[in-house]
Amino acid sequence: MTEKLKVGIVGGTGMVGQRFVQLLDQHPWFKVTAIAASASSAGKTYEESVQNRWKLSSPIPEAVKTIVVQDASKVEEFSAQVDFIFCAVDMKKDEIKALEEAYAKTGTPVVSNNSAHRWTPDIPMVIPEINPGHIEVIAAQRKRLGTSTGFIAVKPNCSIQSYVPALHALLDYKPTKVVASTYQAISGAGKNFTDWPEMLDNVIPYIGGEEEKSEQEPLRIWGSLVNNEIIKASAPLITTQCIRVPVLDGHLATVFVEFENKPSKEEILDRWLNFKGRPQELGLPSAPKQFITYFEEENRPQTKLDRDIERGMGVSAGRLREDSLYDFKFVGLSHNTLRGAAGGAVLIAELLKAEGYIQAK
Repeated sequence: MTEKLKVGIVGGTGMVGQRFVQLLDQHPWFKVTAIAASASSAGKTYEESVQNRWKLSSPIPEAVKTIVVQDASKVEEFSAQVDFIFCAVDMKKDEIKALEEAYAKTGTPVVSNNSAHRWTPDIPMVIPEINPGHIEVIAAQRKRLGTSTGFIAVKPNCSIQSYVPALHALLDYKPTKVVASTYQAISGAGKNFTDWPEMLDNVIPYIGGEEEKSEQEPLRIWGSLVNNEIIKASAPLITTQCIRVPVLDGHLATVFVEFENKPSKEEILDRWLNFKGRPQELGLPSAPKQFITYFEEENRPQTKLDRDIERGMGVSAGRLREDSLYDFKFVGLSHNTLRGAAGGAVLIAELLKAEGYIQAK
């Protein structure tokens, strides 16, 4: 590419917005040219607007420091300046739905980190290695919205990235039942230990709405495109518990799985080692070369040691063994704000660009 696509970040001052800013700095295809947030941040430079609340360990990229933050509600004005947007806002669900549709109707593609549109029938919810074909529903969505170029595509919940890729590689063996407990980092709530001192030396056995998402969203990921909408899969049956633990980044899952056609341990490991998806075939900039990494050591993967594997875009697994109640059990791990949030959304945008859905205006 000779000229980078112009990117706007709506909700650019929050933790996920900050991740977008960080990940897009020096991106080979995309360049952040505009940032929007709430009216209270509008008119300040980006550096001023995140002063004292920059949550990442790396400094604010120089290229965005002097960008003047705009009011996210001024949809037409903001859309005119960019080729597409990433959206990561903290608003009520119906307000997010309306805002994202308003942007799409201007002819602007929206790649969303929000949950509001995850169950809208003609909006694809995508893990690029797993269900890239779901983006074909965009044609029907555009017709509904009355636009030839705008659309919305969404990223699924961060919790499912720690175990769904490992299960997806085994779909040929027809998993029937899955029990997953997730041990989730505090950055998943948009916080660090300074914001949330109550999490030090503590575990909270409840994350609002998370278990329903963790049980149902994989079925939409594995669903089928029928009559211009995504119909969720009927199996496997998934039950989860989602727990907040005193870790900054990284969601870890313990998983039990039963199959209709039970594979051997060697067959499972072979599938994990050799699994590749569309991002690997296309060589997308953010795609991990090795999507699933298996650790033979009994005490791996560990959140602190392994969350950054493949620049935080790979997932890892370990402790695969047969179980007395289910066929197999294992541990999975993913980085929740990279693979699970902003990084996953950037990878979706790369896929959409490579497949011709996102273009310069």
